[in-house]
Amino acid sequence: MDLKFRYALVCFWCLSLTAFAQTTNGKMPKSYIAYHTTDSITIDGKDADASWDKVEWTDLFIDIEGVKKPTYNTQAKMLWDSTYFYILAKMEEPHVWADITEHDAIIFHNNDFEVFIDPTGDTHNYYEIEINTINTVWDLFVSKPYREDNVVLNDWTATGMKSAISIDGTLNNPKDTDKGWMLEIAIPWSVFKKAYFEENVPKDDFWRVNFSRVNWDYQLNDGAYGRKKDAEGNYLPEYNWVWSPQGVINMHEPEHWGYVYFSSKEAGAKDTFEIPNDEKIKWGLYELYRAQKKHFETHAAWATSLDSLMTSPIIIEGKTITPKLENHSFGWTISVRSPFSNKFLIIKEDGKFKIK
Repeated sequence: MDLKFRYALVCFWCLSLTAFAQTTNGKMPKSYIAYHTTDSITIDGKDADASWDKVEWTDLFIDIEGVKKPTYNTQAKMLWDSTYFYILAKMEEPHVWADITEHDAIIFHNNDFEVFIDPTGDTHNYYEIEINTINTVWDLFVSKPYREDNVVLNDWTATGMKSAISIDGTLNNPKDTDKGWMLEIAIPWSVFKKAYFEENVPKDDFWRVNFSRVNWDYQLNDGAYGRKKDAEGNYLPEYNWVWSPQGVINMHEPEHWGYVYFSSKEAGAKDTFEIPNDEKIKWGLYELYRAQKKHFETHAAWATSLDSLMTSPIIIEGKTITPKLENHSFGWTISVRSPFSNKFLIIKEDGKFKIK
C-alpha cells in the first residue's frame, strides 16, 4: 500500500528554542483562514462563483521537503458552509494527461491533487483523497501513519463528495501546450462523523490539513502519455509539491500538516488566527517521540529518562516546558501540563496525541 512514500525516520533534535517559532525540522506549518459562505457554490471545476473571488489563494506550493521551488505553480482556496468543506486548486501544467479511470486505483501513478485531513489533530484516524485530471477518485481512511502498525481502509468512501475538473488546454493531446487544470471539491462534513448525532462542523475551530500535488516526468508511448523511465526501465521518481512543507519525503507525518481555521465570518470579511501555544508544545512532544523511536532503533529498548533524549530545555514564549516520561509494559507516555491552558498534553509510543 505504501508505494509512494520513501519513508525515512529522521530525528532532527535541537530543542533550544526561545519562542518555538517553527517545528524542529525547520519547517513552520502553514495556516489558512477558511471563511464561511452563504452563497450557493456550483461544483464545476471553475472559480466563477462569487464567493471564490472574496477569499485569498494560499501561498504557492513548495516541494515536500520545503527547500525547492516547484517547476509549476500550485495554489488553493478554501471555504465552508454547514454542509461542505470546499476546496479549489489551481495548477499550472503544460501537459494535462491521465489514463487511470478506476475508482480507488493508485491515482498517484498519474499526476494528481491530494487532500489530507485530520479533524482531531491526534495524527490518527485521518482521511486522504486523491484525484487525477479526469476526476478519478481514490478516497481512503488511515488509522495510523505508516510508521506504525496501521490499518488502511481502502473501501472507505467519501459519500456525497462532489468534484469537478476544468482544463485550460486539451486533455491527453501531446501536440499542443496546455496552461493547466483546476479542481473543485465539496466534501460533506458528514463523512468525518464518528457517530450519527455528532456535531462535527468546526465553526471557529481548526483542523489539521495538507495538500499535495504529485507530478511526473512523462514520455510518449505510441503517442500516448506515460510516466518516464530511465535507461534501465525504472520509473523516474515523482515530484511532490505541497502547501505546508513536511520537511521529509513523507506526507504521512500529520504533525507537520497545516492549520485550517474555519471562521464563522463571511467570505469577504477579515479574521485572524494564530497557532495556539499548546500546538507548539505538541511539536516538541513529537520531537521527543522521534528521539524515542531513534533510541529504540539503536538500543532495542525505550529510553527510561528524558535526560537521554533532551539536550536542551523546551522554551515557548519565555516559559520552560518540563515533560514527564513514564514507561510501562506496553511502551511509554510523555506528558506535560501546559502553562498556557493548564491542560495535560500527552503523547504515547504509537504517536497518538491526547489532551486532558
